Amino acid sequence: MSPTMTTTATPSTKSRLHTMYMEQVAPKIMKEFGLTNINQVPVIEKVIVNTGVGKQLENQKLKPEIRDTVYDTYRKITGQKAVMTIAKKSVSNFKVREGAPSGFMVTLRRDKMWSFLDRLMNLAIPRIKDFRGVNDRSFDKGGSWSFGLSEQAVWPEINMASVTFFHGMNITIVFRNSDPKMSRFALAELGMPFEKPDDRKKK
Repeated sequence: MSPTMTTTATPSTKSRLHTMYMEQVAPKIMKEFGLTNINQVPVIEKVIVNTGVGKQLENQKLKPEIRDTVYDTYRKITGQKAVMTIAKKSVSNFKVREGAPSGFMVTLRRDKMWSFLDRLMNLAIPRIKDFRGVNDRSFDKGGSWSFGLSEQAVWPEINMASVTFFHGMNITIVFRNSDPKMSRFALAELGMPFEKPDDRKKK
């Protein structure tokens, strides 16, 4: 492994998934795509988790139980407090006015990001009902990938018996120095359970 891969932290300080990426996945990416410099390897820069609540507004206000539920979910699954996002412009179809609450979001980096990804792939996604793989067709030109979870129940940290508001979330894994093919390869090597071509044809 090239010394440039360990300049920011020693292996003992990295999460399991981060160590796996640096020591096992990065060399495979270089071989698969003919990269000659370790600095050409894609980097997972951050993970953004967000939940929209625009449709839940009443008189441009959000019920406290909805706000508290989302805050509690994000605190338990990410280890961070969510930030409330505000509508930048009015949308008549959704009866949302400029300045009204529109959602909640968390941006994860470094150790919290890797820990979240590890639990997402190995604990949360396998708990999806009738799961056959996640969609692998939502990569942008820069290689970042987005997908959604329909409800918070897939996270083992959430006790659904005490939940009064059911909500999903959108998750975006932001890559730097990548493209759709390299990002998909990297995530698959990490263990992201993408849907298989045979299962896709059945849909």
